[in-house]
Amino acid sequence: MIYEICTLTDPGLTRDNNEDAIAVDTLTGLCILADGMGGYNAGEVASGMAAAFIKSEMACWLAQTGVNSSAKEVRRALEICVENANHSIFTAANSNPQYRGMGTTLVMGVFQGNRVTLGHIGDSRCYRMRGDTLVQLTKDHSLLQEQLDAGLISVEDAKTSLNRNLVTRALGVEEIVMVEVNEYRVEVGDRYLLCSDGLTDMVADEDITATMLGAGLLEDKAARLVQQANDHGGRDNISVVLALAKEGVVKRGVLSRMLGK
Repeated sequence: MIYEICTLTDPGLTRDNNEDAIAVDTLTGLCILADGMGGYNAGEVASGMAAAFIKSEMACWLAQTGVNSSAKEVRRALEICVENANHSIFTAANSNPQYRGMGTTLVMGVFQGNRVTLGHIGDSRCYRMRGDTLVQLTKDHSLLQEQLDAGLISVEDAKTSLNRNLVTRALGVEEIVMVEVNEYRVEVGDRYLLCSDGLTDMVADEDITATMLGAGLLEDKAARLVQQANDHGGRDNISVVLALAKEGVVKRGVLSRMLGK
């Protein structure tokens, strides 16, 4: 299995700066997306720190262990990298008055062979498109999601709720944070979408599905998703990471070709 990956981020139509951050390492199949929060430029600082720190540590570990790492080892390495990033952001926030209270959501994927390991904190999401079916793989850490789970609000009412963007878990806000980690089997043709809430707050799942099913390269689909969010108001920064699982080509050695194997 090999993966084609593309990314796109846009400030949207109402924000002066972009507090989303993306980091990708194609050699190790690592994808990271963070959506910062905080006054001044603190959100931008938090998301940038998270993306850069986790990429540096996780990509280095993956490059050293290669495809020999087990799912359990990948999970533990991911948890350690997130713990270290959380400590770094939390320390910076408490050392600089301008950064006080800053934090960031996080969604990240490690695509290796026929599996993907996903980690997330907050309401940035990962979707999988398999065939013509779109499935949300991550579950928001938010007040709205808790209300939905408790049956206190309907799905329709949730679309216009004032609690829409109140997360219950964020990276860097507290000394300790728990990252939710799950592993999924990948099939050839699967398409994965990592995104910030600047997309999902503006674009309905059925419209995301139609775009993911549409013709064109991954770059074209990413551009269409961002444009749709802006067409619906672009009230927040919009970031997407798209990954397509493709069947790898096994290169045979000279002797094998001579023997017809």
